[in-house]
Amino acid sequence: MTPALPRPFHRLAWSNLAAQSAEQLSLAAVPIVAVLALGAGPGEIGLLATAQTLPFLLLSIPLGLLADRTSRQRLMVLSEGLRALALLGLLAVVLMGWLSVPVLAVLGFVGAIGTVGFSVTAPALVPALVPRDALARANGRLELARSTAFAAGPALAGALVSWAGASAAFVLAAMLSASAVLLLLGLGEPARAPTAPRHPWLELQDGARMVWSHPLLKPILLTSVAWNLAWFVLQAAYVPYAVRVLGLTARGVGITLAIYGVGMVVGALLAPRVVAAVPFGRAIQIGPAASVLAAAVMVATLLVPQAWLPAGALAGLAFFLFGAGPIIWTITSVTLRQTVTPGTMLGRVSALFLTVNMGARPLGAALGGFVGATWGEAACLWLALAGFAVQLAVILASPVSQLEALPAAAV
Repeated sequence: MTPALPRPFHRLAWSNLAAQSAEQLSLAAVPIVAVLALGAGPGEIGLLATAQTLPFLLLSIPLGLLADRTSRQRLMVLSEGLRALALLGLLAVVLMGWLSVPVLAVLGFVGAIGTVGFSVTAPALVPALVPRDALARANGRLELARSTAFAAGPALAGALVSWAGASAAFVLAAMLSASAVLLLLGLGEPARAPTAPRHPWLELQDGARMVWSHPLLKPILLTSVAWNLAWFVLQAAYVPYAVRVLGLTARGVGITLAIYGVGMVVGALLAPRVVAAVPFGRAIQIGPAASVLAAAVMVATLLVPQAWLPAGALAGLAFFLFGAGPIIWTITSVTLRQTVTPGTMLGRVSALFLTVNMGARPLGAALGGFVGATWGEAACLWLALAGFAVQLAVILASPVSQLEALPAAAV
């Protein structure tokens, strides 16, 4: 019989579900409100998206260093509290009629700071709450919550804004964020041994040196970078391709994108059984391999006559695979990272991974935009397939593939 996860982790898991749900609700509601209430166009929506992602590039590393120096529970409480305040601010500007794109951008930026703090600190806290042999199961619980929020949040936000107005979406998001804070307050973080303070730049160098020189962490990082580049090349082209070539309506495009979230939930549910059934290195390969298969299915939409299949069927299958496979990668790769990284460095190492991955996304989107504008959307689909093949090749050629089980925990 599988032993139950410790009570403090359950508080973290429920707070994570509430926080992820609040984030997805607000991320979906803000652009909907901007379009419906302010008549915002692509330029304004792009500004809002930039404001909500910029903190990941600017603050992941500083907050990761802070997570290694101070109480992780306290940092998560402060981060989620900041997001709750930003959500209350959004509610206030809606009720008082002060809505504008700059105001939404500023509040989105502030809320994203809280998201970064939570995202950097949670993976660093998990190994202190659960035993090593339960890490994969614990990470699976956290990713299931994220997947559920990702799948349900946008639909719920759209329904609330449509039925009850923007204020309803922000009220629910603020309540969820506040409940996450309350759950975190009762967490009870285990005490950590004090460490001698060092200059932040030296600590960052230590973290970067470890990631780049470690035989298991380096290929994980390179695989993630290649995946994010390829994924955002595909994202840059998919919507215009789906409309112009596949003939999908806006509703059809939305359905295919929603299937991605369904795949994430299915993958998160299957992950514990997969990890238990196959060698750990093989489990890590599943995500990259599924991504290549998904990209090949998407390319097949160029080759298979549309009359043979319902519109968007292959695209929906591709997005399902993109959701189900990579979520297993996320669970297993994070578990490996937590195992081989010393506890005193988990915050900065998590921050380095987050920063590099977030930095790859705009590069992939820009590359996809250039290739699509120059050679068409079909070229983006082929380029994305090549990128996913690269990330699979990186992980297959690395020592990670040879792991029969989790390696010994770092001291």
